Amino acid sequence: MNYDVKDLKLAPGGKKRIEWAAQDMPVLAQIARDFARTKPLKGMKMSACLHVTAETANLVRTLKAGGADIILVASNPLSTQDDVAASLVKDYGIPTYAITGEDNKSYYKHLNIALQHKPVITMDDGADLIHLLHTKYSDWAPKVIGSMEETTTGVIRLRALEAEGKLKLPAIAVNDAQTKNMFDNRYGTGQSTIDGIIRATDILIAGKTFVILGYGWCGRGLADRARGMGAKVVITEIDEIKALEAAMDGFEVMTMDQAAKIGDLFCTVTGNLKVIRKEHFKVMKDGAFVCNSGHFDVEIDIPALKALSTKFRKNVRNFVDEYVVNKKRIYVLGEGRLINLAAAEGHPACVMDMSFSTQALATEYVVKNHKNLENKVYNVPNDIEVKIAKLKLKAMGISIDKMTTEQIKYLESWEMGT
Repeated sequence: MNYDVKDLKLAPGGKKRIEWAAQDMPVLAQIARDFARTKPLKGMKMSACLHVTAETANLVRTLKAGGADIILVASNPLSTQDDVAASLVKDYGIPTYAITGEDNKSYYKHLNIALQHKPVITMDDGADLIHLLHTKYSDWAPKVIGSMEETTTGVIRLRALEAEGKLKLPAIAVNDAQTKNMFDNRYGTGQSTIDGIIRATDILIAGKTFVILGYGWCGRGLADRARGMGAKVVITEIDEIKALEAAMDGFEVMTMDQAAKIGDLFCTVTGNLKVIRKEHFKVMKDGAFVCNSGHFDVEIDIPALKALSTKFRKNVRNFVDEYVVNKKRIYVLGEGRLINLAAAEGHPACVMDMSFSTQALATEYVVKNHKNLENKVYNVPNDIEVKIAKLKLKAMGISIDKMTTEQIKYLESWEMGT
């Protein structure tokens, strides 16, 4: 078996981490048992480009249990847990290509290996694999029966391909599933981003002016948790409805030009590029912290910051770089990459249980229905969402009401009124 990991001797620690996460992923465990019995992916080659964490390891194990011939590569150079990567190879026999801090050359070498595997199903986190499949490996793309996409950024790229008539395969927008974005994006990103910031800086959140750029599900979750820890939360937005929602939720809303002057801590969660720019760095306070929790490291214009800086110190703390602009220090966390994975461990297993269960069942859906799927971006079918929600509620020991026959009839009729 071929692989590229940091050190196989790290495997024992990785196995413990994988097993610990598995304890808090009961829905995925049930799907794994079902897959082991029914083998819906038997003999199918899969390539997955995901954050190589303990939670991801349990997803990949589930897909292998379903019969998939799967290899895993990293979707981010800083998010790999090296002990988990080692354990996947040594303990579970899954070819894995991921090393923390791998350079751009290694990153794309691994992506190429993933597609040289000649997968008929792909799974992506940010659509880098899909991009390579539509450029360098475009001849193979039509042979892929479907791809699952985990992130907001990746779905944006897929929909852009579809809009231009260039999408060569069916894609499932797993990120847009309610069982993903309402929980993973909101509760997962909210908690893990705060975790990453505190691990990197050891700062007190209470009393800080915390500027959050973007009020999608990730921004909502982060704002709630920052407020809960005593921060004064400021939201910046480009969407009128989301800005209004943030204001109604009790947060201060303003432009980034205004917020740049008063923020102690800035975090981007937009999925767009250069939302913190040259003009913002120029007016920031001495000692301002800047970080990103969006998928790619483009949301903070770090090249512009470098050009402005008169002094630079790398790693003044782990995951903290210092830039001096107009005699004021600006601290960039995690090199502008995902702070929750660069400096922490990503989302808790409990919430990834739903996201990765959605991934697994969406994969099964593609296998069963690919002959009827066009080269479009599809939402996750509602019956999959309902199944996952039911299983999660059951695992949590929660029961809910059912409608009576009379209530069902009332909601389906038009005759009854005042």
